Amino acid sequence: MKSLILSLFLALAVPANAARQGGGIPDTQKLGMALDYLTAGKYHEALVILAKLDKKYRLNPRFKAYLGVCYYYEWDYAEAARCLDEAMPHLEAYAPGERSLYYNTAAESHFELKEYDKAIPLYEKRLIVCRSDEKGDALRRLGYCYMFKEKWANAAEYFSSALAYYTKFPNGGTPALTRQLRNMINGCKEKQALNRQ
Repeated sequence: MKSLILSLFLALAVPANAARQGGGIPDTQKLGMALDYLTAGKYHEALVILAKLDKKYRLNPRFKAYLGVCYYYEWDYAEAARCLDEAMPHLEAYAPGERSLYYNTAAESHFELKEYDKAIPLYEKRLIVCRSDEKGDALRRLGYCYMFKEKWANAAEYFSSALAYYTKFPNGGTPALTRQLRNMINGCKEKQALNRQ
């Protein structure tokens, strides 16, 4: 898999005569190091290398998405959202699990930036491609987006759907989380009733 990724990178981003700069480590080897760091959860180290390679070559969409994931784990949500928003339209052919990660990371970045209108469609896309036992998390986050937009009926509906998934797949939701969701549903219904008066 790693060799396939390196080959794709070389074909799409690295000019043939630019593999080495100043006799140092070849850029293809740097890319391999970045991928090793990324898979090991060393996002800062991967970010440093990927950002330099992006500046030098303009990374292809998949590597731009990797860069976005690194920015997310460095709490730079604006850069994460920018990278992922740019990359994701070009990643439709990739496996559902991989796209689920990108949709979730982009949605979470926009959520942290309080850009709920941008986060909502990304969470919805995640719902289409994520595993069934992950749907509760996406539905819960959609509930929060609508709650912060003060759309109480939508929020209650998404919280209820999340609760149903957490009940069906108990590994996803703790007892504290399911209690919290019940309270959120009741709170949203109360707000909705107050708005009708």
